[in-house]
Amino acid sequence: MLSTTRRRTLQWLGLGGVASLAGCATKSPTAAQSLDETEEPTQQGSTNLVDQVAADPTDIPGPIDRSESAEVDVTLRPEEVTAEVEDGVTFTYTTYNGQVPGPLVRVRQGDTVNVTFENPEENTMPHNVDFHAVAGPGGGAEATMTNPGETAHLRFKATYPGAYIYHCAVPNMDMHISAGMFGLILVEPPEGMPEVDHEIYLGQHELYTDKDAGEEGQHAFDYEAMRNEEPTYVLMNGEKYAWTPNGRGPAATVGLDETVRVYFVDGGPNLSSSFHPIGSVWETLYPEGSLTTEPQTHIQTRQVPPGSTTIATMSSPVPGDFKLVDHSLSRVVRKGCMAVVRAEGAEDPEIFDPDPDPQ
Repeated sequence: MLSTTRRRTLQWLGLGGVASLAGCATKSPTAAQSLDETEEPTQQGSTNLVDQVAADPTDIPGPIDRSESAEVDVTLRPEEVTAEVEDGVTFTYTTYNGQVPGPLVRVRQGDTVNVTFENPEENTMPHNVDFHAVAGPGGGAEATMTNPGETAHLRFKATYPGAYIYHCAVPNMDMHISAGMFGLILVEPPEGMPEVDHEIYLGQHELYTDKDAGEEGQHAFDYEAMRNEEPTYVLMNGEKYAWTPNGRGPAATVGLDETVRVYFVDGGPNLSSSFHPIGSVWETLYPEGSLTTEPQTHIQTRQVPPGSTTIATMSSPVPGDFKLVDHSLSRVVRKGCMAVVRAEGAEDPEIFDPDPDPQ
């Protein structure tokens, strides 16, 4: 039974009748309003200061090695935290479990997933979660709608395999997603995933702030910039150049010819990513995260729209830093969108010689 406060929240959201937009919970505008004229909450700076929101690309569950379906328990906590986007620049993020992107959830097709959604009392906003892997109304958004201090529960069966985004779906969902509330759920097929040497997890999104990139101090969210789709930053894992040698270090360090599988989600909320590995290609790629279609091979750049994913593998026969970027390159040079995979081992001048002797 809904608590009184949660029922009031749902009524405020226009969910008493259940209003919806593309399966997402949203406040229903009056006839005189357009969607972009709905009330915008004032973003408050969180007193919960943290050292890092950038999710560790290697901190993901391992491959599923069981042959039977199971019940899988997942706990998601929407956490409003303040952290640095880059040195000297802070921003109040909305996150799942304090990281961007939210935790990679890994289950098997046929599993039953038990979600506990805990909205901490210290938060300032309602939150929820819409799983694109859920076969049910709103992807679970209505079932998980919570005020600060409330907990909701959702149970669903993972009926179809693939890699799917999950994200917040409250009013002003674009702000919540932009500020970090998205992640990826992987539903492995019964036969599992092909074996690889390494797996990493990256999520792209854009931040819209009231100051120029690099201007020191606390940046507030800028709704007008978001309406115009003019982001201050375009990021991988929540921070400018987070997983590069100039940030927190490479996303992964691997040996020569070791295969790296990348789980990539584009949270958006607005920009598609032209996902490309500089100095390599995607040797195997699953468009839109689909695991029921034949993968593509030797793909140089793949467009990943907001609200979607891809699974791609790469390797290198020579050492070096291989940059994973959005090939809309101003987003790399000006706005911070890059991660690095470092390959270590002996040079092979027959394949790549950066300084050949003149003939």
